[in-house]
Amino acid sequence: MRIVVTGSIATDHLMTFPGRFSDSIVLDKLDKISLSFLVDELEVRRGGVAANIAFGMGMLGLSPVLVAAVGPDFADYRSWLERHGVDTESVHVSEVRHTARFVCTTDEHANQIATFYAGAMQEARDIELGPVVDRVGGIDLVVIGANDPEAMVRHTEECRYRGIPFAADPSQQLARMHGEEIRLLIDGAAYLFTNEYEAALTEHKTGWTGEEILDRVGVRITTLGPNGVRIERQGEEPIQVPTPKETHKADPTGVGDAFRAGFLAGLAWGLPLQRCAQVGSLLATYVIESVGTQEYELARQAFLLRVREAYGDQAAEEIGQHVHLTRA
Repeated sequence: MRIVVTGSIATDHLMTFPGRFSDSIVLDKLDKISLSFLVDELEVRRGGVAANIAFGMGMLGLSPVLVAAVGPDFADYRSWLERHGVDTESVHVSEVRHTARFVCTTDEHANQIATFYAGAMQEARDIELGPVVDRVGGIDLVVIGANDPEAMVRHTEECRYRGIPFAADPSQQLARMHGEEIRLLIDGAAYLFTNEYEAALTEHKTGWTGEEILDRVGVRITTLGPNGVRIERQGEEPIQVPTPKETHKADPTGVGDAFRAGFLAGLAWGLPLQRCAQVGSLLATYVIESVGTQEYELARQAFLLRVREAYGDQAAEEIGQHVHLTRA
């Protein structure tokens, strides 16, 4: 099964300020604010929803096709993704803009000042899927992840035109988009991914009830944080999958992307939806146990042991037939 993942690619620049922002703010001078904070720590992490999803699929032994827009500063990031099984040949490289960047400073009370530079992501709207289809010899599923809004609409429309099944995953862009755009993105989707809050926001903004959404999508997948995931299909009983126990909690960033990566891997392997959600939930657990969205490692025996502990022997046997990792 050939899966194309579209969406953002970005780098995160995370800094820590050993003090409180509020100590430097003069309330009656907010209209002329000019501040500089000397920070002690800087972490640069790879990110972006499409890259995170593709990386997770690559870690599970697949070769997803990544489609996104980046800047000429992408060379090291490209090498990293390719070493982890991701096909980056269809990534568009801008000649004038840098790769999208998230810059965030956090003070000792967890207050944050952040800036997001969209950069080359704006050029994703110029990407056509047709050449990707020709290059890889056909596409079975396109994931429409959070991206430049015009790019998301364009990819969705092209999937409909070419008859390619697509998975709608609007996530962060739901807050920005209006109801008509969201209806366009999800109507006819083979799969719809949201978390619980996004599911409610989708219904609010589209004006569609949960039943009406199920009339328009094949499978609706809603992640519920520590309560697991719910999978719904029209005329079927919902499937509930619990979250595995984590060894510790380090950082929740990228957990949703990892779930999608595992779920999509299960689809590519031809597993039933319950097993897909179990793979996704366990991969998400690996991410919450690490700092950074692409810093976890997988070993086959340890992975399957955790499947068995969380979901039983039969799940481990069925999933184990498909998990072929470089590390035993």
